[in-house]
Amino acid sequence: MEAVITLLAGALLIVLGTRLIHRLNAQHDARIAARHFGDPYPSLSRPSGRSRPRPPERIADRRATGAWP
Repeated sequence: MEAVITLLAGALLIVLGTRLIHRLNAQHDARIAARHFGDPYPSLSRPSGRSRPRPPERIADRRATGAWP
């Protein structure tokens, strides 16, 4: 009798585990579906924080770094 109860408890744990994993996978799939991956040419769009491009940096304004002569 104890063996039957142990087997039923084990089967119940397996069923609950598979249901939990299934629900987590469904939640993950919904998150992936809501996110638009692979927008066409994302590097061509300008960042929203800037309205105008910055002026080019002049060589005279650069500060020397490192020990290279």
